[in-house]
Amino acid sequence: MAKNTGQGHRVGAVKSRSEFKRGTTWFKRDTGTGRILNGSPNQHKGVRNEK
Repeated sequence: MAKNTGQGHRVGAVKSRSEFKRGTTWFKRDTGTGRILNGSPNQHKGVRNEK
């Protein structure tokens, strides 16, 4: 389980999440359902990248 430290980083990985980039936006996806959760111009912390 991932835990926020309050210091701008996260300890551990966020399970069942992945992210991918389209253009200049990073989209976070729930790997269980395949639904896109949100988009951000920056990468999400503790989330693995899709290839």
